[in-house]
Amino acid sequence: MNKPKDIVMGDPSQQDKLKFDPAELARLYTDIANRSGELLGKFIERHADGQMKPVADELGISKAFFEAWSHMDPFKMAETQVRLWTDYWSLWQSSMMKMMGQTAAPVAEPARGDRRFKHEDWQNNFLYDYIKQSYLITAKHLHQSLAGVQGLDEQTAKKVDFYTRQYIDALSPTNFAATNPEVMRETVATGGQNLLKGFSHLLEDLSRSNGGQLKPKMTDEEAFKVGGNIGITPGKVVLQNELMQLIQYTASTAQVHKTPLLIVPPWIIKYYILDLREKNSFVKYAVDQGHTVFVVSWVNPDASFAGKTFEDYLNDGPLAALKAIERATGEKQANVIGFCLGGTLLATALGYLAATGEKRVKSATFFATLIDFTRPGELEVFVDEGQVEALEKRMGERGYLEGSEMATTFNMLRANDLIWSFVVNNYLLGRDPFPFDLLYWNSDSTRMPAAMHSFYLRNMYLRNELVKPGGIVMNGTPVDVSKVDLPAYFISTIEDHIAPWKSTYPGARLFKGPVRFVLGGSGHIAGIINPPAANKYGYWTNETLPDQPDAWLEAAEQHAGSWWTDWARWITRHAGEKVAARVPGSGKLKAIEDAPGSYVTTRAGA
Repeated sequence: MNKPKDIVMGDPSQQDKLKFDPAELARLYTDIANRSGELLGKFIERHADGQMKPVADELGISKAFFEAWSHMDPFKMAETQVRLWTDYWSLWQSSMMKMMGQTAAPVAEPARGDRRFKHEDWQNNFLYDYIKQSYLITAKHLHQSLAGVQGLDEQTAKKVDFYTRQYIDALSPTNFAATNPEVMRETVATGGQNLLKGFSHLLEDLSRSNGGQLKPKMTDEEAFKVGGNIGITPGKVVLQNELMQLIQYTASTAQVHKTPLLIVPPWIIKYYILDLREKNSFVKYAVDQGHTVFVVSWVNPDASFAGKTFEDYLNDGPLAALKAIERATGEKQANVIGFCLGGTLLATALGYLAATGEKRVKSATFFATLIDFTRPGELEVFVDEGQVEALEKRMGERGYLEGSEMATTFNMLRANDLIWSFVVNNYLLGRDPFPFDLLYWNSDSTRMPAAMHSFYLRNMYLRNELVKPGGIVMNGTPVDVSKVDLPAYFISTIEDHIAPWKSTYPGARLFKGPVRFVLGGSGHIAGIINPPAANKYGYWTNETLPDQPDAWLEAAEQHAGSWWTDWARWITRHAGEKVAARVPGSGKLKAIEDAPGSYVTTRAGA
């Protein structure tokens, strides 16, 4: 329901303008009563069966903050208090000036890109402007006092910094009905039906959690269907093994480049992020550029896959795909793309192939990929010996890590956008989530086998073994990525929180062959899924690879539009001459089923 813009909160004369729906109100009360009863019954059942587990600090948050408090300097705390009260006094003075009709500069302003305070009342209403600035002042000094503690080890300091920001974000006035002007206006306009509807949404999300973490719904999950209106580029599954299906896409041009193109996505997500809809499908874009495109579609593993290893994923993933592509096209070499963890797996495959002397890859492209994990970014907060041990214990009980748990970790890196904005929209404003293809994909999580995930965390994040010659051994062969000698293209994004570009940059300098490093705008997903037609974000290029990423950016040239066009020009030089378009299933590999295949449609819990 659209709220009247002229409503004055608390003005009885406005009551005749309010629109109430008695039928909707009755439905909400009934729905709330039914859901509350169901949840109470489930709670009692879990408690009676001993399923309620005591809260454990597996992340080591309490220990980290205890360490921080024990290292607090009383004199610096006193200085912080003085600066805090000075800012409060300045805010009071500026607020009084504004009350008297004078112009006063704000004492504290939201960071650029902070969308929490976009409603006009945060600027135009004296009370809400005061609340906003009070919060920002407190947040600044709280963060500085804890993040600036001296004497902590690096991991503890990062943990304190990260969870302090989580605490600050959670206490934003935007997250509470009484201090959010948009929610207050909606409450007046609807007679409180927004809060009732929001409570119903909350109960629905709690019922879906099965006693686990509360996850606000991000999108209308009924609006999309893989193979229906997303993941619809035509093709055939031409190979299937325990861990993956290999999809070959139907050509859209009469002729194609001789060298086929293989895409290896991460095993922790579903591949159709690269094939959402026609307008933003990287797969379709590559097909339209005249490439014979193959994509690995990973299985969504259950407990029976608990023993599957990183080596299994290497053998049954990119190595099996490359052999299959030779059978399908007659070409022994392929251009290969690895996305995020798929790129880490691709780097491992390249190091293995270099050691065995097999020349199956003509060029390699890496989307937002960490190879050198010296500085892996904020995800490092979640990976230390204690947390990995706790995770291994949990995975050992069920054989896998639930994908939703990893999704929650990723969402915490951008909590205001990916957690709290949905709390406000769904529970306080009482609105249904907007149908958004990317967020539907984000909620379609994939599990990770226990053995594979443990190997990845320990050997990549904890020990950084991939950059050490022979640090990782695959099929009895020591892997050395510094021996990889082929053209490579690295695309990272400037706002990436999962694979920060300054962390991916050292990986680009590991290879012997010619390397092109490109920096795109936006973040880990939006910056990669950036079709040229959108004309957004832009990108930076530099023909050299200096030692430090800052030096690279300082000398880089900025371009408008999408990096896809730059990659298309680059890959064409390695794609060979044109040949007649290939038909999926017409060669030595027969079609098994239509794309997108059955592996990708298995949802968590199914």
